[in-house]
Amino acid sequence: MAFQIAEHIVALSEKYKIPYIFKGSYRKANRSKIDSFTGIGDLKALKILQKISDTFDIPVVTDIHGPEEAELAAEYVGVLQIPAFLCRQTDLLVAAAKTGKTINIKKGQFLSAAAMGFAAQKVRNCGNDQLILTERGTSFGYQDLIVDFRSIPTMQKIGCPVVLDCTHSLQQPNQLSGVTGGDPEMIETIAKAGIATGADGLFIETHFDPANAKSDGANMLSLDQLDGLLKKLIRIREAILG
Repeated sequence: MAFQIAEHIVALSEKYKIPYIFKGSYRKANRSKIDSFTGIGDLKALKILQKISDTFDIPVVTDIHGPEEAELAAEYVGVLQIPAFLCRQTDLLVAAAKTGKTINIKKGQFLSAAAMGFAAQKVRNCGNDQLILTERGTSFGYQDLIVDFRSIPTMQKIGCPVVLDCTHSLQQPNQLSGVTGGDPEMIETIAKAGIATGADGLFIETHFDPANAKSDGANMLSLDQLDGLLKKLIRIREAILG
């Protein structure tokens, strides 16, 4: 599955000359229910991610959830991601920073954009300035998120690239079923607004069969829709850049 998705998007990235980082979670730690799918085994999954990077000559990013995972994951991928709920965890940020890898910190749903400066500083204080910040929505009531597009220029002032997560921003968490919902019909709207606002990149969960994806299926973009979406986003970016 991972190779099928990566191969498809690599072709699109070459077609449109868009830099591409493949995202895959070797373990899903933040799950609503105890019996939700969490992974196929850490080493097995990390080796798949490494093979994707080597095969397609692209960087790969994966989440880490505790300080002890940083060094392990850094052996296999080029970018370490700090999940939104963990973006204030000092020990985790320091451990990730000390690997020397690029660090992508997702903005907590509970934080202002400006407050992400403190998370970024924790990484920089360790001598690592390879930073990305990702906007992924702000809690709106108990079961929804909303994107404040002011977050993009605000976090850019912190001095690192800012990515907009177009799919996790549309999650509908804390559903009574114990499975997170979503609103994938709005992915194009969020993506267009992000490019228009000046985002440096987009984070998009995509799958050839979202209904049967092991996680995040409710807010994924179907893989066959990605080409058309990228074509529109490039036109918007070209118009902005003149």
